[in-house]
Amino acid sequence: MELRYLGFDQTQNTRSYRFEKPVNGEPALTFVITADLTLFLEHRIHLQEGPALCAVKLASDLETRQLGEHQLTNADLVAHVTARMTAEANRTELRTRRAQLAAASRRLT
Repeated sequence: MELRYLGFDQTQNTRSYRFEKPVNGEPALTFVITADLTLFLEHRIHLQEGPALCAVKLASDLETRQLGEHQLTNADLVAHVTARMTAEANRTELRTRRAQLAAASRRLT
């Protein structure tokens, strides 16, 4: 699904991210998804990640035909942090295995 990020507006601790979805031969549809910035701080997520996180959430909402308001929730951010931590743990495990294999290879030669 193609979504174009248009920017954001901010009111106190809430950012409203604007996206548009091109439609063949028709004017693009505009969508807004809100995010509570205190949740970004709470979960130690950089604000620069906001547009990408919102795009993923919005695409999911639109694919499941969720109508109405769109919001990046605490659960969405927890899922993001969990996925990030899992990916980092996998990378660390892979580096450890490679180091162990290299050490074993050196012992054999």
